[in-house]
Amino acid sequence: MATTNTLPATNWLQRAKREPLVHFLVLGTLIFAVDHVLLNLRGNPQDIVVTKEAYQEARETFVAGLKREPSAAELKTLTDRWVDNEVLYREGLALGLDRGDPAMRDRVVFKTLSLAQAGLALPKIDEAGLQRWFESRRERYDIPARFDFEEAVLGGTEATPDKLSKFAAALNARQAPDAEGSLRIFKDRPRPNLVQSYGETFAKALEKQEVGSWSVVQGKDGGRVVHLVAVRPGQAVRFDEVKERVYQEWKETTTTELTKTAIREIARKYRIRDEGKVS
Repeated sequence: MATTNTLPATNWLQRAKREPLVHFLVLGTLIFAVDHVLLNLRGNPQDIVVTKEAYQEARETFVAGLKREPSAAELKTLTDRWVDNEVLYREGLALGLDRGDPAMRDRVVFKTLSLAQAGLALPKIDEAGLQRWFESRRERYDIPARFDFEEAVLGGTEATPDKLSKFAAALNARQAPDAEGSLRIFKDRPRPNLVQSYGETFAKALEKQEVGSWSVVQGKDGGRVVHLVAVRPGQAVRFDEVKERVYQEWKETTTTELTKTAIREIARKYRIRDEGKVS
């Protein structure tokens, strides 16, 4: 009859303590546990979070520079750029590009960007292709129409459509308006600037307005009493006149697009989470 020798628990533990494999497993478990705790404290380097604070900072930077609120598209462009820079910074740290340059975030981003761009190759483009590119972006090159106009701003009263119409009618009749107002003068304003400031509807209405008359012109933020003083028509530009400029801008635009694609490829390594826009 076979007998079974039972090893006392204390002896088993003493032998286990002397086993290198057990030491390795215990050490590995401890390292994993410590790393998990530290990861929770410092955040996973593979995670990029677009915080509400990032949105707020982007909005405040835009307002400080352009003195107006950004559109949804403009805010998205700013936050996309923030994500691109964060991707480049994280990749730069992973590649060790911060060595000898600690705490210099912008330099790390620049180094990583330069490294990403070094492998880019511009596609070939012939003159016909360049001309097609030019025709699809004519607004960049044609000389825009320019406008001189004045705006009568009602003071101390709500600018309802009825009050604006009466105000414009009084000015056209050279009569004293019922409401007080102030005059704002605009000279040599290019059409794209009008579209950006007041909207496409405003620009189109001003184009149709009779020179010398006062009229209520609708913009993206309501009606305005406007006096059109002068219009200088735009002028179409021939491709041959701006060919060198077109090529340089095609080159810059294409390089930018290729760079964005390269950054997006790098970004696939990271988990990007958007916490949502600020209200």
